[in-house]
Amino acid sequence: MSVGSKVALAALPPAAAPLALAVFVLPELWMLWQLFAPNASGLGPLVRACPAAGGQVVLTIDDGPDPATTPALLDLLGAHGAKAVFFVVGEKVRAHPGLARAIADHGHELGNHTDRHAAGAFWCFAPSRIAREIDRCADAVEAAAGVRPRFFRAPAGIKNPALFVQLEARGLAYLGWSARGRDAVSPEPARPIGRLLRGLRPGAVLLTHESGRNAPVRLAVVTGLLREMERRGLRAALPPAPPARPRSAAGRSAPSLPAPAAD
Repeated sequence: MSVGSKVALAALPPAAAPLALAVFVLPELWMLWQLFAPNASGLGPLVRACPAAGGQVVLTIDDGPDPATTPALLDLLGAHGAKAVFFVVGEKVRAHPGLARAIADHGHELGNHTDRHAAGAFWCFAPSRIAREIDRCADAVEAAAGVRPRFFRAPAGIKNPALFVQLEARGLAYLGWSARGRDAVSPEPARPIGRLLRGLRPGAVLLTHESGRNAPVRLAVVTGLLREMERRGLRAALPPAPPARPRSAAGRSAPSLPAPAAD
């Protein structure tokens, strides 16, 4: 809404004040919700579910690669026969290209988690900066592992008004989640595991993390989650290719990935 329109609303008589207030603030509140609510899809389509056939779930691990956690995660996933999408940060990939290559060599997927993980400022970056954050991360992944990411996730799930135009131009799908553990500050793994287990079902997309000062707890969360998945007969598998979207579909919700083709 233009400044002039808001000035006109402010001049309405007192009886119209509730309506004027609603019209005055609701667009901004809606926009703030879309930017800062991690799984809000009003600005563009988010994938939040995967094919449920065969007890499949998608396990995602954000914020690596990290020498303190990535090798242990690769061993852990291998022991459980599980595959994961690692949403990696470009500057960390450049610092540890061998770890990014190891993720791909172990059959896991590398996702784009921006170049610098600027969670506090990403929402207000100019379109050119958003493009640079995406492209520098993708270039780092390709240089290290020989692949370009298919999926993107914003730092801390905080989006930007220009984000989905940039993703569409690059053929990237935004992979959200259906359950997360909130493992960033928990001093022990039980609560994050409990939050994840409440959303653990065929078709779920699960958000976990590695790296950081809470790394031991984060590793324990993934360990407990994989054990429970195994007990329930669920398997962590890679998502299929994101659906192709015509340009006219930008801004609409894409709630799930297509089921893989039958063999």
